[in-house]
Amino acid sequence: MKVKKCLYGILGVVFLLILDQITKYQAALGLKGTQGIPLIPGIFELQYLENHGAAFGLFQNQRLALLIVTFIILVLLLLAYLKLPEDKHYDFLRMTGVLLAAGAVGNMFDRLYQGYVIDFFYLKCIDFPIFNLADCYVVIAAILFLFLGCFYYEEKDFTFFRKKKPKENKKGNPKQE
Repeated sequence: MKVKKCLYGILGVVFLLILDQITKYQAALGLKGTQGIPLIPGIFELQYLENHGAAFGLFQNQRLALLIVTFIILVLLLLAYLKLPEDKHYDFLRMTGVLLAAGAVGNMFDRLYQGYVIDFFYLKCIDFPIFNLADCYVVIAAILFLFLGCFYYEEKDFTFFRKKKPKENKKGNPKQE
């Protein structure tokens, strides 16, 4: 069963990654060199931007550091995903992990192969930084993690992450192996 859940996770990440990459390259082809395309005038538009940093333009030109941090996050996420119990109770957590991984991989892929991330969604009404679909995945995953942690899961649901206590002998002392 674990193989099946991992396969679903991989397929989910691949599907979301493809969707992210298609939107970025469509944006690149259609928006680069334009003033942008208003979808809802004064509120929401598509606008091409090559982001050489991270969220909100932070860490400009820190490509290697961003790649290393993303790789570490992906490794930790994979280890946590593999450690999740088979129980359906953890399916929401699995899906949230898939969203986070897809967003991280989508932007990491761009940084690796282009040196920058293509952003194109722009909320003009609040002058919000331009973002992309992978960014949406990460933000939605963060909100879901927060919601699940506050309202769905309890502390006891995560005991499987703790190191197992050593077996005790008859006197109550840990066995030496």
